[in-house]
Amino acid sequence: MPVTNKIKTNVPLAPYTTFKIGGPADFFVEIESKDELEEAFGWAKEKNLPFYFLGGGSNILISDKGLRGLTIKLGNKTIDVRGERLYCGAGVSLAQAAQAATGHKFSGLEWAYGIPRATVGGAIRGNAEAFGTNMSDLTETVEVYNAKKKRFELYSKKDCKFEYRGSIFKKNGHLLIWQGTLKLFAADGVDIDKKVEKVLGFRNAKQPKLPSAGCIFKNVSADHLKESNPELYSRADRAISPRGEVSAGWLIDSAGLKGKTIGGAKISLEHANFIINIGKATAEDIITLISYTKQQVRDKFRIQLSEEIGYLGFE
Repeated sequence: MPVTNKIKTNVPLAPYTTFKIGGPADFFVEIESKDELEEAFGWAKEKNLPFYFLGGGSNILISDKGLRGLTIKLGNKTIDVRGERLYCGAGVSLAQAAQAATGHKFSGLEWAYGIPRATVGGAIRGNAEAFGTNMSDLTETVEVYNAKKKRFELYSKKDCKFEYRGSIFKKNGHLLIWQGTLKLFAADGVDIDKKVEKVLGFRNAKQPKLPSAGCIFKNVSADHLKESNPELYSRADRAISPRGEVSAGWLIDSAGLKGKTIGGAKISLEHANFIINIGKATAEDIITLISYTKQQVRDKFRIQLSEEIGYLGFE
């Protein structure tokens, strides 16, 4: 079937996001092959339409007005285990990738258990991290569709230009991740199970159950906190990670903001770096609460928080 026959109009995007927020896409298509992807881009270019990529719908906030142009949802969900390498389509969920790895007694992805709807492509793009492991630690190569050059390209780890919560793909919207190769390592099954149990126990105890996008803000450099607010730094021991970052959730909690509510948006009581949709929250509610949180932390602690989530449709 030609991909043009699969394109739908005026599709509500809220069901495709973990926030359950977002207006309609003018045009929407789910693609499953390289040919479909190239055809979809060709269709958008012919009609002079902007385009957006949608993975699992986590870590993003979509405007209440929706998205103009073509929204492309990645449906390539192939997983192939060869040796200690995991070849994952960008549409594969992190949870599925983690299960495939541990099922073959490979370690490295235990931290991905319990992450709702996040995909491998999105995790590489944002260099996702938890429990001391970054996607950049595991990513060996990335196959990418370059929309400007209209061709698929292979990126090495160095080419990806990974950084804290970012990569070359996050800075360049024309580079679409199609597949990632993850390098894992063999481990004892009992040790793997213990790590998974620890991760799931933490997430079940600490993370909210209501709709959210995951962590809203990036963590803060401990050195920056020490320079900006020595008194607060002196109380931050348990909130500083081995990588030298202070938990944004701890800063928000220290500012007394847990439970703060604006419209249908609320700072979670379980984890202060989560904003949850308590019912019919709008994107405007979320943005207003984000702005309020940044202002309060800045005024109280002289620390400027920056968002980890991405925004779509607010141009």
